[in-house]
Amino acid sequence: MTNSKLFEKILIATDGSEKNKSAVEEAVKIARACGSTVYAVYVMDESLMKSAIEVPIAEDLYRRIRDEGEKAVNRVKESAQGVNLETFILSGRPARVITEFAEQKAVDLIVVGTQGKSGIERFLLGSVADEVIRTADCPVLAIKSRK
Repeated sequence: MTNSKLFEKILIATDGSEKNKSAVEEAVKIARACGSTVYAVYVMDESLMKSAIEVPIAEDLYRRIRDEGEKAVNRVKESAQGVNLETFILSGRPARVITEFAEQKAVDLIVVGTQGKSGIERFLLGSVADEVIRTADCPVLAIKSRK
């Protein structure tokens, strides 16, 4: 009998927000219990960058979004001490990039927060979690933010 893990590979989709913290914590808890490899993924939304027309503005916006991504995956690193973790900052449409990455890495579980960015960003971008749930080829665990 082979020793198989329930979830060998878990993808944590993070936006770095405080509301996403519950999803990160839950994913790390599952990874510890299963001995999983974890991929922490932050996606720089290309639609935000394309909206910056002037080159200096676009470069500054790219740098700021990239810095935000670094902070987001570093927060996951802090939470995931002792877990086999790889971090990635990717670019594109968030839900599509998350599901394509999960497929490429043969991920067994995607963990997303149901409440990340809010306000106008959520209105413009729609719900990444909803789209990931609808389009992913593997199970998706959607975690509500704890109040």
